[in-house]
Amino acid sequence: MARPRIPDDRLRVWRQFLEVHAVVVGALEAELLEDRDLPLAWYDVLVALAEAPDRRLRMQDLARRVLFSRSGLTRLVDRMVAAGYVERVPCPDDRRGTFAVCTRAGLDVLRAASGVHLGGVHRHFDRHLTDDDVGALADALGRILAGEAGSGESGPAPGQGR
Repeated sequence: MARPRIPDDRLRVWRQFLEVHAVVVGALEAELLEDRDLPLAWYDVLVALAEAPDRRLRMQDLARRVLFSRSGLTRLVDRMVAAGYVERVPCPDDRRGTFAVCTRAGLDVLRAASGVHLGGVHRHFDRHLTDDDVGALADALGRILAGEAGSGESGPAPGQGR
């Protein structure tokens, strides 16, 4: 297989994208941990469940939404169950299937953490963008997601970017 030639300016943008992702996610994680003692991964799980019908998702659907491996998500949900934020409910039409369900305590902690998280998204991401930037990024990222979804390769579920 021939190695594709990617122009330097495009590789530079790719590296910037990775660096921005790492910096912004690191800042959001640090703020949630400091202010609410809540890991960003827990916040993402709670958002995904809170947005789902009946605040529940099958474990494999949740794994796709939060970009975790199934085994990594199982361990994370185990810890969230122990904290009282999530419960597991057997799937009535599939004996092997399990739903993760957001509890009242999970909703409460999500509401309490939302201001911290959304404030961080504004400080570390949104405030640096003009309306034109937002339109251009939405268009470019949407094309990448649509192209990867059409390629048959696995990618993030729609609605990422909490």
